[in-house]
Amino acid sequence: MQNTTIAAIATAPGAGGIAVVRLSGPESYAVAARVFHPANPNKNVEEAKGYTALFGSFVEGDDAFDEGVALFFREPHSYTGEDVVELSCHGGSAVARRLVEACIAAGAVPAAPGEYTRRAFLNGKMSLTQAEAVMDMISADGKQGAALANASLSGALAKKIGAEKEALTGLQAHLAAWVDFPEEDVPELDDAHLRTVLGQVQQELNGLIKNYDAGAVLREGVDCAIVGRPNAGKSTLLNLLAGFDRAIVTPVAGTTRDVVEQAVQLGDIRLNLFDTAGLRQTDDAIEAEGIRRSWKKLDEAGLILAVFDGSESLTREDLALARRCAGRPAIALVNKEDKPTRFDAEIIAGDFAMVIPVCCQEEGSRKVIAAAVARLLGTNQIDPHAASLSGQRQLAAATRARDAVAGALDAVEGGFGLDAVSVCVDDALDALCELTGENASEAVINEVFERFCVGK
Repeated sequence: MQNTTIAAIATAPGAGGIAVVRLSGPESYAVAARVFHPANPNKNVEEAKGYTALFGSFVEGDDAFDEGVALFFREPHSYTGEDVVELSCHGGSAVARRLVEACIAAGAVPAAPGEYTRRAFLNGKMSLTQAEAVMDMISADGKQGAALANASLSGALAKKIGAEKEALTGLQAHLAAWVDFPEEDVPELDDAHLRTVLGQVQQELNGLIKNYDAGAVLREGVDCAIVGRPNAGKSTLLNLLAGFDRAIVTPVAGTTRDVVEQAVQLGDIRLNLFDTAGLRQTDDAIEAEGIRRSWKKLDEAGLILAVFDGSESLTREDLALARRCAGRPAIALVNKEDKPTRFDAEIIAGDFAMVIPVCCQEEGSRKVIAAAVARLLGTNQIDPHAASLSGQRQLAAATRARDAVAGALDAVEGGFGLDAVSVCVDDALDALCELTGENASEAVINEVFERFCVGK
């Protein structure tokens, strides 16, 4: 338990129906009693039972400045595991800020970013992976991304890692007994059993690592560059995906001279779209700078939608673009399929993950592109209710564990002895314990909660 009582606004900033100020810590009820007076004079805030609510006035000194509701939670049956009081006032920044200031004047201290969830973790209310899932849930834009975060929040990843730890711990216990107590005639583990257990753990960790990128796309979205020659239909595509006329569309080449940005939801994926200047040779200094930025966005993007004019023959600029997309997560969209086709798509097919004929003026093409993007990024293969890794910290720990297990398997295959196998299994267990937070350092814990918002 922490010694201080913290206060912060727990709801998003701006106008709304209500705003919630949360108190957590040993003096939560005492602080609440100083800033909240129940409408029923027979009710005592400091004696309120958990999971009850009272209506009353919020006060600062003798000045009542709002009416609202106080919700009470007794430790350990609260989000943080401490005494918690949530004060619901009318929405709006001024009232909520004044209520926080009143709480601080009454003895609370301002909460640091993520401090409520940090206290929940330190008080054993959730694992570190569940704590990280809280921010994933808050920031999720799509339904599948929210489902992935909810699965982790419900403990899916912790259970998955727990099962692998249990398997390795069983092996390690037998290995330790055989190595440390030879006089006890402990039976040696046979190679077949070692390979089976280690192989199963390696397979499970490989599955988590393999799905990391697709899961990250669902949770965080992906930067997507729309590239192509002038008048190929890039801005028309942006408008199609955005659902409104975000970019100017004209038959004049070079209309788009700078990068136009727009966030859109395409199926279950949030795309941060960048419509770029048409790629061609030009003597116009401003347009040339726009083209330089186009190439830069192409190099940085996690997804490339390369637009080609299907009504025209393939050009040198088209070939140069295709070569630049080779080996990248890129889809070729051969636009204007409503017109006679003169574009030979087979010439560029080897440079792209897929080539799709579309008409960027037709709504039906949006669904076709969404399905293609989901296939390319692997999000159509993700079970949103299964365990998944979130963030580079978890990925790095899982990768270290997987590599250590691979080392144990190599030791078995190479006949290096059970001592070598034991060392590798120890390394794998350490990595998995760091992933779940059981042996995470203070620096790792600080890093996790630095990205949280105040009030959560």
